[in-house]
Amino acid sequence: MLTLDHLAVAGDSLDAAVAHVEEALGVAMGPGGQHAHFGTHNRLLGLGDGLYLEAIAVDPSVGDLPYARWFDLDRFSGGPKLGNWICRSDDLDADVAAIALDVGQPVKLTRGDLRWRMAVPKSGALPFEDCFPALMQWDVSPTPATLLARSGCTLVRLEVAHPEAAKLQDVVPVRDARVVYVDGAAGMRATFDTPHGQRVLQ
Repeated sequence: MLTLDHLAVAGDSLDAAVAHVEEALGVAMGPGGQHAHFGTHNRLLGLGDGLYLEAIAVDPSVGDLPYARWFDLDRFSGGPKLGNWICRSDDLDADVAAIALDVGQPVKLTRGDLRWRMAVPKSGALPFEDCFPALMQWDVSPTPATLLARSGCTLVRLEVAHPEAAKLQDVVPVRDARVVYVDGAAGMRATFDTPHGQRVLQ
């Protein structure tokens, strides 16, 4: 079974991605860490309902890699934005095999005591212009969603826009009432209840 796990906001720097989240939601993000395999670093924000939010960027202390970074970060440009949604699996190998798209092959990853696998395409880009969710499986318990302090923010709605929204909805093996597919230019927009009222992140 696939379940919404977290959302990722990318920037050309981690500071830019964090500032984008904090300005949009009006709350401070917590610490994160480094992802040695993909040469990225992040900071996190705990949400309600077993979710969390991640700000992520290429770590400038890491040079070029012989393979593409996840979340299509090698080709990132422009201002920070909500760029990916990530769903967790109970059987990642089976779920990847069942999807008739190139969602990547599972890669073993670590950050501190955390261990997980994520399906990452060789190009780094996910189907439907990165609007298809990244698929992962946690190999530890508890996970960040459980460990992170609550921020007072809760996801209300995630709009996934794409010119072929109906086709995307048909092939995404996730059913979550908060996820809504809309026709339009590829991108995402998330609405949250926050301590400051309802806020939008995109």
